[in-house]
Amino acid sequence: MSVKKKIFNIIEGSEIGEKILREPRYRIILSAAFSFFINLLYALYNRGLGIANRSIWFITMCAYYTILSTMRFSAVLCERKNSKRVSDEMEYFVMRLSGCLLAALSFVLTGVIYISLAENIAAKHENVVMITIATYTFYKITMAIIRAVKQRKNPSPLLAVIRNIGYADAAASVLTLQRSMFASFGELTDTKAHTMNVLTGAAVCLFVLILGLTMINRGIKRKGK
Repeated sequence: MSVKKKIFNIIEGSEIGEKILREPRYRIILSAAFSFFINLLYALYNRGLGIANRSIWFITMCAYYTILSTMRFSAVLCERKNSKRVSDEMEYFVMRLSGCLLAALSFVLTGVIYISLAENIAAKHENVVMITIATYTFYKITMAIIRAVKQRKNPSPLLAVIRNIGYADAAASVLTLQRSMFASFGELTDTKAHTMNVLTGAAVCLFVLILGLTMINRGIKRKGK
């Protein structure tokens, strides 16, 4: 028996391992739970820096990651409740809630972009760090595309919520990557870099707002029925 087969059998032998291997929905929820913890840690980290440095920038970033973690937590909590009693109404409630939070997130993101541009805040990194950030960003984009393709016919409102949260997160990561690249490598003049950041920032904020409004509209229509 190969090593790969042995590992597979060990994982499959446990209840959680079997769910991870056999149930795509469970893997998606597990991924959302992991992302929730990452977002929560970022929120607490930025909150600490904001209080210590009395920085509006870090406080705004704390609000951004808090909203992301709240949306993901509500999705995971909904799945936990649904494991006991399946309820489409609960999933659509989470969709409406997440839509409102995404709309709010677009305004928080606008504040983050405004402060970063007004105060010329951008993180500078070494080449290795930038490559790591770029790799992680493209991983987010790739996973968002794969889920969109695989789940395009899946009617689950909860999975749609998780996908949209992933889209918003990936879009914001692209903006952060762009700003860090300009700051680290300085390939464009300050004027051109500023213009690019404004245009990309506006596109990302509009995209997140549209995602939120679409989810709210879909949830309200369901509630009306």
